[in-house]
Amino acid sequence: MSSYGSQLSRRAFGGVVGASATAAAAAAVGLPATEARAADEERPFRAAAPRRAKRPNILFILGDDLGWADLSSYGAPHIKTPNLDRLARQGVRFTDAYAGSSTCSPTRFSLYTGRYPGRTKGGLAEPIADRSVGLDPDHPTLASLLRDAGYATALIGKWHCGYLPDHSPTKSGWDEFFGNFGGALEYYSKLGLGGEYDLFEGAVKEGDAEYKDLRYYTRILTERAGDYIRRAHDRPWLLNLNFTTPHWPWIADGDEEESAEIVRRIKAGQEGALWHQDGGSVAKYTEMVEDLDRSVGQVLGALRRSGQERDTLVFFASDNGGERFSYNWPLSGNKGSLKEGGIRVPTLVRWPARIDGGQVSHEPVYTPDWTATLLELAGARPDPAHPLDGTSLAPYLLRGAELAERELFWRVRGERALRRGKWKYYCGKGGPDQLFDLAADRREQADRSADEPELLAELKAAWERTEGELLPYPQG
Repeated sequence: MSSYGSQLSRRAFGGVVGASATAAAAAAVGLPATEARAADEERPFRAAAPRRAKRPNILFILGDDLGWADLSSYGAPHIKTPNLDRLARQGVRFTDAYAGSSTCSPTRFSLYTGRYPGRTKGGLAEPIADRSVGLDPDHPTLASLLRDAGYATALIGKWHCGYLPDHSPTKSGWDEFFGNFGGALEYYSKLGLGGEYDLFEGAVKEGDAEYKDLRYYTRILTERAGDYIRRAHDRPWLLNLNFTTPHWPWIADGDEEESAEIVRRIKAGQEGALWHQDGGSVAKYTEMVEDLDRSVGQVLGALRRSGQERDTLVFFASDNGGERFSYNWPLSGNKGSLKEGGIRVPTLVRWPARIDGGQVSHEPVYTPDWTATLLELAGARPDPAHPLDGTSLAPYLLRGAELAERELFWRVRGERALRRGKWKYYCGKGGPDQLFDLAADRREQADRSADEPELLAELKAAWERTEGELLPYPQG
C-alpha cells in the first residue's frame, strides 16, 4: 500500500480521530477535499472471507476520455456522480489504476487481448484513424476465450478496433454487436470522423444495414444495455458497454441546435468539424459526465431489477486520461501523454457475491491485468500461443494474496514510461530521462533521477527490454 493510502485510512489512525482530522491528513498529502471525504468513508482493501459463488456475469463499462478526477469520489469539486459514487461504496475504488495506453484504440487492444498494444499491428495505431488496420479476427480475445468457456458475449457502443469488411466485434468473439466502429461520432446524427453514418447492429460484412436511430447516442446505448441485461440468459454473460461519453463533440442531451451546426459543417466538408474545437466548456463537460453517471445508474438499476446483481461483477473505468475540460488535479498531462493524467483512470469494481464494499485499493494495476483477472474468474484458459502481459488480480481480490512487485509498461510514439512500486520512469519527446516517486509526488514535478541514478538506469533498462519484444512503429 502506498504511504498516502496508509495515512488516510481510519485503521491507520487507530479509529480514534474524527473525520475532520482525516480530511486534514488528506490535505497534507495533496488530496482534494472530496477525495478526502471518500477516503474517510473507506477502509483499506481486504479480501472477504471465502464464500460460495458461481461464475460471475461480467458487466464491463468504459467511459471515453473520462479523467481520473472527473468523479466526485475521486476529487471533482464541481461534478456530481452519485451513481458511480454508490458503485464505489458497494465495491472497491482503485486509486492507482491505469489504462493500457493513453488513447482509445491501444487501450482497447490491451483489454481485448490482455497484451501490450505493441504486440499487434493494429495496436500500433494511436489511435486507429483509417481502414488499413484493426484487431486480427484470428487473435484470441477476452470475448472469444469467454465464449469458449460457455459465456454469452455482447459489445454495445464504441468498438474502435478496425472497420468492415475485415474487422468487427462479431469477427472477434462477441456474439452480438450494436454500436459504432470509429473513434467518435456526432451524438444525434451518428456521423463519424469521415462524414459516414456510423451506427450498426450485427455488422459482419461490408454493406450490412445501418441501424437508424437519431436520438441522443448515450440514451440509445443505455436502453440497449438494459434490454440485454433483462433478457433471459441460460448461461453467464459478458457485456462490454462502451459509452462515447464524455468524448467530443461537446454535446449534451437536448443540444440539437449545436448538433445541427456540427452536421452542417461535416456535410460542407469542413475538416475536423467533429473535433468541435470552438465549442464546449467546463459547464458542458460537467453536464456530459453527470449524464454518463445517470446512464450508468439506469443500467445498474436494470441489473438490480433483473435479480442478477449479486452474481454480476461490474467494472467501471475510462479508456484513457481526460481531455480538454477534464478535472485531473493533482495529476499532470492528459489524453495522449504518458504522464499520470494521460493514463491514470478512475476504476471501480463490485461483485457482491465475493467482494465486500466500502474499500479502497492503492495497488498499481492496469488494463491487461483485468483481462487476466476476468479469464481466471470465468474459468477460461488463455491461449498459450498468445501469452498475456497482464497479471490476474483474482488471488488478491478473492484470497488476499499479496501482489508481487512488478513493472507496468507503456510505450507511445516519442514517450516511454514504466512503473515499479512507487517509482515511475518517464521520458517524454526528446528527453530527458526522469524518475518520480509517485507516493510522494503524483503530480510528477520532483525529478529524482539525480538522487537515484542506479534506480533510474535499472528502470530504463527494464523498459528497453520489454520494448525490444514489441513490433516497431511503421516509418513515416
